[in-house]
Amino acid sequence: MNKKNFFGTLAVAAVAVFAATSCDKSQSQVDDKSESGKVAPTETKIAFVEVDSIMTQYKFCKEYSLILQKKGQNIQNTLGQKQQQLETAAANFQQKLQQNAYTREQAERIGAQLQKQNTDLQALNQRLSNEFQTETEKYNNALRDSIQHFLAVYNKDKKYSLILSKAGDNILYADKAHDITNEVIAGLNKAYKSSPAKEKDADAKKK
Repeated sequence: MNKKNFFGTLAVAAVAVFAATSCDKSQSQVDDKSESGKVAPTETKIAFVEVDSIMTQYKFCKEYSLILQKKGQNIQNTLGQKQQQLETAAANFQQKLQQNAYTREQAERIGAQLQKQNTDLQALNQRLSNEFQTETEKYNNALRDSIQHFLAVYNKDKKYSLILSKAGDNILYADKAHDITNEVIAGLNKAYKSSPAKEKDADAKKK
């Protein structure tokens, strides 16, 4: 899953504008009050956050990106090693088969073993892929929840009607005066606490 996809759902809050008019038996009274009875629309405050900046500057994103990268690399290495071993065994089997090095029973047994190894490898590939997808979804959900929680608290004082996520050109034009990216990133990083394992790893690197 694309780390930016779920940001499309991060727009928060909406302001409803109500208008009231009064009426009376006399048409002239209705006309007079229709102007004075209008309620001025509530001011709409809009802000936006640059998604790319969050992905590169939010500590949570940086830490989990490394975790997922390492996990993905480990999966790739494991599958690649087993695939290479299977291909080598299969090539060796074909070579000896052509040299009539096996009896019919031996060839059938070894062939069945290779087929089972291939089936097991495909199952392992599927299992590891599912685990990686689950881990990625867990990360994306945690990222989304942390941002939404922060914005809910942040917006109690700011009173924005709408906070948009800006990724690439999904917003055709946005005045930088409405850019709250730096404020949001600073707040997210201040609220975020690394896991004990990550803090221990960071301390070890310092030494």
